[in-house]
Amino acid sequence: MITPGETYRQTFHRFFDRWLVELNTNLECLVSAADHHNDNNDNENTEDDSHLVQLVDKCVRHYDELYKTKSDGAKQDILCMFTPTWLTSLEYTLSWIAGWRPTTAIHLFYSKSGLQLEAKLADLIPVLSTGDLGDLSLSQINRVDELQKKTVHKERVISEKMATLQESAADTNTVDLSNTISEMMRNDEGEGSKESVEKLDSLMESKKDKLQEVLHMADSLRMETLRSVVEILTPIQGVYF
Repeated sequence: MITPGETYRQTFHRFFDRWLVELNTNLECLVSAADHHNDNNDNENTEDDSHLVQLVDKCVRHYDELYKTKSDGAKQDILCMFTPTWLTSLEYTLSWIAGWRPTTAIHLFYSKSGLQLEAKLADLIPVLSTGDLGDLSLSQINRVDELQKKTVHKERVISEKMATLQESAADTNTVDLSNTISEMMRNDEGEGSKESVEKLDSLMESKKDKLQEVLHMADSLRMETLRSVVEILTPIQGVYF
């Protein structure tokens, strides 16, 4: 909710700060769940798995809340979503269409899987199952590989849409209107200049609508990828992820 005298950028910044606090709380719960995971008793495992599923689902829903709020925010101020003051300079520099690149989730999955497998080998217990990402089955690996291919393709489609939108900033209509406005301002033609500015503003608004559409596609793919990875994993693997 926007407070009096506050811009939407400030409102979303406050929301994001609260969102991060809750995210850290959720992560602490996941770490605790992994530490206390019981794999000795089948009955306890069933109850434990149910608890783990709830924890992972809560984390996924937390991300879903972020993107729903972003979607609402984009309708209020699409440009602030692409110039986020709530991210660090490094996060902003590495961002892809106002967020993380969807394939990053898959790269993270492979990195964690490799690290956990290496830890087992270092401890000389490669034959023991711990249920983490070092215990992936061949079927799971194949499914993640297929997911990566699909995600890369969808990323490319969205990137191309974004590139087309960026290129449209220099299309004939935009450049012609800009030149007309500049010339009228030099000649002090107030009324004509005002009319052209209104046309240019209208043209820019249509581009903002398209920008909002691209952002929605990108955020949807982020959530789709996150959910897909989690669905491939067992409950305890989802916790480790």
